[in-house]
Amino acid sequence: MSSRVQLVLTGRAIRDKAIRWVNQAPAGTRLEFKPPQRSVEQNDRMWAMLTDICTQHTFNGRKYTTDEAKVVFMHACGREIEILPSLDGKTFIPYGQSSSDLSVQEMADLIDLMFAWGAENGIQWSDPKERALLAAAESAA
Repeated sequence: MSSRVQLVLTGRAIRDKAIRWVNQAPAGTRLEFKPPQRSVEQNDRMWAMLTDICTQHTFNGRKYTTDEAKVVFMHACGREIEILPSLDGKTFIPYGQSSSDLSVQEMADLIDLMFAWGAENGIQWSDPKERALLAAAESAA
């Protein structure tokens, strides 16, 4: 076994392999359990929503890129973001903005936050699923 490995528990054979590895691991080995990672469909939906938001809205008078808006929404959703100085000390870099490690539920919460914010700010969604959700929410109100 290499120094760092990851298994996704998808069936009995993988669970058995995990048990073997745990039983063979030396003392002090760290083990981490995480919920299922966000889906490709969720990721695609997030980027489509960010594109709609960034093409239709300015933030404090400034257009954001989708990457910048993602950091803002992840921060609003409770994800910790740090701002680090660059090597030359002249600029700053956001750290902790990756969405690739979000769980399915965390990504669902982020998408829900973006949807609610978009509805409050007049965003016209390009995805038919988003338009249908917005229409349903408006008819229920």
